[in-house]
Amino acid sequence: MMNFNLKRKGKFYRSAAILTVLVCLVMVMAFGLNTTHHVASSTTPRIIKKDSLASVKAFKEVYRVLKSPRCMNCHPSGDIPLQGDDSHLHTMSPKRGVEGKGLFAMKCANCHQPQNAPGVHTPPGNPNWHLPPADMKMVFQGKTPYQLAKQLVNPKQNGNKNMQQLIEHADDGLVLSGWNPGEGRTLPPISHAEFKKAWITWIKTGAYAPKK
Repeated sequence: MMNFNLKRKGKFYRSAAILTVLVCLVMVMAFGLNTTHHVASSTTPRIIKKDSLASVKAFKEVYRVLKSPRCMNCHPSGDIPLQGDDSHLHTMSPKRGVEGKGLFAMKCANCHQPQNAPGVHTPPGNPNWHLPPADMKMVFQGKTPYQLAKQLVNPKQNGNKNMQQLIEHADDGLVLSGWNPGEGRTLPPISHAEFKKAWITWIKTGAYAPKK
């Protein structure tokens, strides 16, 4: 009788152990699925609805800002930044350098301090003032709306950014500096809030490029 009870207990403990393992596996799988969903949702923006007309219309507003001196001056076609509302070559002729922060002793941060310098047409400031790096220049100057839209969504040309990172870039410190350029400089043609709205609308409706 005792031997029979021991066998029953043994079967019970084995069944309980198997059940425990199965429950743990289900919990792990559920956690993994939830984590995967969270990661995917945090890196890929939800496309509200693809709408080429709305997307292109929004990009036209974006393009006006990106081609304004406040943006284009730091996205030149050459290796010397542009300057002023007329986007002339920087008078001190600083060079881009490998990291975009200047070459040799002429570093961007030597003149561009963390804040705007006081006075009219003095150097604007930002703790991270720089041009795009030499291996990914992200040129705005001379680009048509079609060319610039295509460039912006191409990770090989936009700083390795995915769509979600592009959305977040609207609030980047250097981007915001465009609306705080210091005395004597013209602001972008629309407010930052309007730009951000157009930027997100463009991306979330499909990031379509104008035909030209």
